[in-house]
Amino acid sequence: MIHTRQDWESFEDRVLAPYAARSARSRGRPHPQPAHPMRPEFQRDRDRILHSRAFRRLEYKTQVFVNGTADHYRTRLTHTMEMTAVGRTIARCLRANEDLVEAIALAHDVGHSPFGHSGERALDELMKDNGGFDHNLQSCRAVEVLELQYPDFPGLNLTWEVRAGLRKHQAEVPGAELDGHPIGPFQMLEAQIADIADDLTYHAHDVDDALEAGLLTEADLGEQELWRRAIDRARAQYPSVPEDRRLRIAVRNLLDLQVEDVIRTSSLLLDRHAPVSPDAVMNARERLIWYSAEMQQMLDPLHAFLFRRVYFHPAVADANQEAVKLMRRLFMHYIEHPDTMGRKARERIASDGLWRTACDYVAGMTDRYALEECHKFGLAAQ
Repeated sequence: MIHTRQDWESFEDRVLAPYAARSARSRGRPHPQPAHPMRPEFQRDRDRILHSRAFRRLEYKTQVFVNGTADHYRTRLTHTMEMTAVGRTIARCLRANEDLVEAIALAHDVGHSPFGHSGERALDELMKDNGGFDHNLQSCRAVEVLELQYPDFPGLNLTWEVRAGLRKHQAEVPGAELDGHPIGPFQMLEAQIADIADDLTYHAHDVDDALEAGLLTEADLGEQELWRRAIDRARAQYPSVPEDRRLRIAVRNLLDLQVEDVIRTSSLLLDRHAPVSPDAVMNARERLIWYSAEMQQMLDPLHAFLFRRVYFHPAVADANQEAVKLMRRLFMHYIEHPDTMGRKARERIASDGLWRTACDYVAGMTDRYALEECHKFGLAAQ
């Protein structure tokens, strides 16, 4: 028996909570297209993102450790895949729309610059007199303007719900709208789920990568209450396993403890507010997907600890800063020699301006390609 789009839409009506987004009630796409006979709208969005060039390039973009320094460290792509899986788990437990959560999660970093947040800060500084740079807005630009998949219009032509879900900072601005519809004061539930999945996933996998890199030891983590709970759970689960083999179990528990807390806390918030529609979620008195106060008290010091001991560790910061220096030189090279950019980029100069075009071009690069371009133009030797 073939399940059609209408079957899936009926399934959503039967299974999803009243506050969840429905594919059949989407506010539509910027450019009208016929509905697909088999796939509901948010599933189509997910597939369009998966097949985009911007998504594929995430494989060679830095998460924390410069891409290529070791095979096992997270990249921007593996981080995205991990947070997407977490987002689906939360969505399923809370009867939200999993396809919409997945689409937002998969697209949330497609506009990220090379070399992680150091690269983002550098591009923002370079563009300070030309509109700045923010990777969330650049992700919107990537899926709405820069991807060229259709002959009649730019972008991936994603639904309003996915594009609104990518504008997490803009939703906080009073009166913010997209295509004439409000995107705040809070985002729809599926966007809130994708947002928190991002945070809690990197809390766990950055600890894992730092342990792998030798930047942290179990003793270092012992001062963190959340880690102590994670390792205690690992000991209770596997009492006969040697201590060194419990570390990976503890990292898994570090993630599980956060996910379980978010599901419990958010369920209580949803019961308390009883939103009857996605609009009711967006206009609630508070955010409805969040941690408990107890978990937040454990996460705040862990977050500060990771900045101090991992993100600003010389082994990480020095490598990132050296790469960013090259990226700055590359950016200015394109400003001074725009003819050396790719053809599609050069074609946008007339409409978007030289600085925004150069920013788009550099932001879209993988770490590897940016370094190759630096060597090609002799910038690495300066």
